[in-house]
Amino acid sequence: MFYSGEDTGSGLGPDLDEGVNFFIDFWNTIDWDAIFSSIIIALIQILAAVIIFFILKKLGHYLIEFVFKGYMKEKKTVPNRLNTLYKLSKNSYHAILYFFLVYTILEVMGIPVGTLVASAGVVGLALSLGAQGFVSDIVNGFMILLEKQIDVGDVVELSGILGTVEDVNLKTTKVKDFDGTTHFIPNRSITVISNRSRSDMRVMIQIRLLPHTDLHFVRKVMEEVNAEMIPQREEITIEPMEVSFVPIGTAQMAAQIIMYTKAGTEFAMRNLFYEKYVDALRQAGVELPTVNLDLQNK
Repeated sequence: MFYSGEDTGSGLGPDLDEGVNFFIDFWNTIDWDAIFSSIIIALIQILAAVIIFFILKKLGHYLIEFVFKGYMKEKKTVPNRLNTLYKLSKNSYHAILYFFLVYTILEVMGIPVGTLVASAGVVGLALSLGAQGFVSDIVNGFMILLEKQIDVGDVVELSGILGTVEDVNLKTTKVKDFDGTTHFIPNRSITVISNRSRSDMRVMIQIRLLPHTDLHFVRKVMEEVNAEMIPQREEITIEPMEVSFVPIGTAQMAAQIIMYTKAGTEFAMRNLFYEKYVDALRQAGVELPTVNLDLQNK
């Protein structure tokens, strides 16, 4: 059986043929050479911007390190303070470089940066309430740095966290506590700063004694330890005071001695002298209680 009828051209129907022809005409009107040329030029410009960015980044790092190493050699500034300013300078320099890199890429892509900046006022108004915390971080961080309240390497207590400052910038302060945990504290939450690295630290050592112990002999032994150890330790700023004996509970007493050390060395000196005192007393035949450790530092 054969089909006979009038030929309809492409067989797709007049409406579809018209749509196909329109698409073909539109496709032919596109200047593909100009488009590909614009894309290639834009990619070259972006690549050039990225290369310049990395060159400036390396150059900036070199200059910043050169300047701060010079200050470090002159020893005109506290090392912790230099570390703080060094990290702040690097972070600020990075922020400026990244801003100009993004700005350049947007300009190359034809995105109206000026219009975006102008419209940022409206967006900023809508986000003003949510940005209050960020602004508070910046203001508080600026005051902390301006007043030199803390520096990198200081032992501080912030918001109930005791540890060493690893980084401080305009937004957050990074503190590493003594068990290795790193805390990132927003500057707006810092209300009280307890800095243990700005003055000498007091170390108090108490060694429990049995009631029948010869106190004069104990004092003599501990003073001999002091006479041997003090000249060897530059960390000690105020030599141990006279050995005293204090009550510590019902019918108990302890030999107590107080000294002052450089900030950051109090724990090492406390443990070192406690060990020396106990060893010397035992070697001298002084009997000590089983539980005899009571160390404090303030």
